[in-house]
Amino acid sequence: MSDTTETPPETAPPSRRTPPPRRTWSRSWANRSTRTHLIAVVLAIDVIAALVSCAVVVLNARSAVKVETLASMATVEQLVADTISLAQNPNANSLLRTLDLRFQALRHVRVVVQDAAGAPVTVRIAGLRPEKHQAPRWFAALIAPPTRTHSLPIESGGERIGSATITTEPLDEIDEVWGYAVALSLTSLAINIAMLGALYLALGRILAPLARLAEGLTQWERHDYTARLEAPSSRETAAIATRFNKVAEALTATRAANGRLNRQLLTAQDDERRRTALELHDEFGPCLFALEANAASMTRLVERSTDPDRARLAERAADIRDIVGQVQTLNRDLLNRLRPHALGEVPLAECLNLLIRDFSRRHPDTTFTGEFGGLARGYGDIVDLTVFRCIQESMTNAVRHGAARHVAARATEAGGHLDLAIRDDGIGPAEDHRVGLGLSGMRERVDALDGRFTLDKGAPGAVVRITIPVEPEPGGHSSASAQP
Repeated sequence: MSDTTETPPETAPPSRRTPPPRRTWSRSWANRSTRTHLIAVVLAIDVIAALVSCAVVVLNARSAVKVETLASMATVEQLVADTISLAQNPNANSLLRTLDLRFQALRHVRVVVQDAAGAPVTVRIAGLRPEKHQAPRWFAALIAPPTRTHSLPIESGGERIGSATITTEPLDEIDEVWGYAVALSLTSLAINIAMLGALYLALGRILAPLARLAEGLTQWERHDYTARLEAPSSRETAAIATRFNKVAEALTATRAANGRLNRQLLTAQDDERRRTALELHDEFGPCLFALEANAASMTRLVERSTDPDRARLAERAADIRDIVGQVQTLNRDLLNRLRPHALGEVPLAECLNLLIRDFSRRHPDTTFTGEFGGLARGYGDIVDLTVFRCIQESMTNAVRHGAARHVAARATEAGGHLDLAIRDDGIGPAEDHRVGLGLSGMRERVDALDGRFTLDKGAPGAVVRITIPVEPEPGGHSSASAQP
């Protein structure tokens, strides 16, 4: 007896178990080309058609063979009667031999002639070779009907001189069907091979535009929008190529516009910084210097005597108060240009009214009016700022470029949309006017909110129309309007 003990097989921990095999076949099929898929589908259809054709051939052949064998059995009886009636010497032995010879020429049946004692009558024909059947056994087994045997008595002069045993033998007919099936199969195979070859070439030409389309999309993925497709001969692929080229042109134009806008934004930032620096230097600098000078003067007045000149001190204090007011005005204008401080704190209509009054103060030769009744308190920080900036920029353009004498702004809300219209009576935009930074900025702001921006020529002047989808903030609607 062995001293070793059997140990149970080790089982791998659950984390180390072999993962189930992936479906590599489906993944490999998906990676095949469209041409391969189509040819595979055609091959599958050919195989199904071949199987259906074979089934039809087998069924028809079985019926035809059955009919032929039954007809041959009926012919034997008529042949026996004719042979007996035509025999000049009704000798039993010679009659049976004659019948045996005539039966050897029959097809689809095998006839064995026997005498009255039951012995077979066989007549050998010299040089007659046994037939070799061409159809394979499996094909014959598919088509051959069940074997039938029939015994027919042979009588002459009212006496029975023998019998004929008839057995169906359909191999001759099966050989004919086999030959027909082989010829049909070879012909179909040759036609299918030629068709698949032609289909392979045709699909290569038809699907070539798709390969070029994939290459073009790859170029787009690399941010190269110079790819263009030649129009193929097919109507559908030609339409795809046309749409591809139009999209490529649109992307190229959009990229160029974005580049111009980025450059304009950089320029605008630099201009704003330069303008702010100039204002700080030209406006705030002198004010601060004046404050310092007045403060120093007041200090000297106080230090010179125990009884300072109160009138001069009051004059210096008034100067300081005026300078501080000027600084506050400059600071408020600067802050409003950078960011309207009241926006979000007071209703939107009030902010727009303040903007109208500010323009009226800075441009006394131009009349500014506004109608902002029915607006909600606000529509969100982004929408409110967009509305404010668009009206501000439109009024600035009307004064600066259009030399307008009257500018009217109107804002209404209806059907979930905020509609703006800024109309002036200036010279209006020229036919070949360039889209500057202001118009580009307004258009970009409105497009970012899924709105619509248009600049139309008025009679006279220009009209800026803006539509923005909005959802009013809680707080109800305010009814405010501005007059000149």
